Amino acid sequence: MIRVLLADDQALIRQAFTALLQLEPDIEVVATAADGSAAVALAEEHLPDVVLMDVQMPGAGDVEDGITATARITARHPEVRVIVLTTFGRPGYLRRAMESGAVGFMVKDAPADQLIEGIRRVHRGLRVVDPILAAASLSIGSSPLTERETQVLLAAAQGGTTGTIAGQVFLSEGTVRNHLSAAMGKLGAGSRAEAVRIATDNGWLS
Repeated sequence: MIRVLLADDQALIRQAFTALLQLEPDIEVVATAADGSAAVALAEEHLPDVVLMDVQMPGAGDVEDGITATARITARHPEVRVIVLTTFGRPGYLRRAMESGAVGFMVKDAPADQLIEGIRRVHRGLRVVDPILAAASLSIGSSPLTERETQVLLAAAQGGTTGTIAGQVFLSEGTVRNHLSAAMGKLGAGSRAEAVRIATDNGWLS
């Protein structure tokens, strides 16, 4: 039997996926989690063969979402195979998922038979990656942002004033404005929020 842990913050999706997988003679859902922290704890408790991990889930402490939960699980138990599932087919999520130790990345609207076959493939030691997202990720290339620009955008993603950002990154407000302006120019963004979104979607903020 392939023992599966399913992590998703939407109860309806957890129930639907569980019912779907339990129909397969070689798959057993051993636990479900509603957030990243619970996914890490349940993976520790059950040591599943495969984890189906949602990207955007609430967490606690240093487990902020499905990506950080994946990193925690694979660091402690590299034998556990994680497939990241997402509604948001963004190349940046794919890159972050692979860097966190996931061996699979699939979108939730993929056909059911593809999801089931993906579980079996990763259990056999193979990788499963949505081909369209893989091509898009390769076409994006590396980040045009400097280390400082990336640091400032990460702080900006949390909200707050320029003064708040300056305090977080230990720079003057003027320097923060310069870095934000440079990042917006490189990304073709018309606002700070748009720059954060573009960089996040492309996997340049983590």
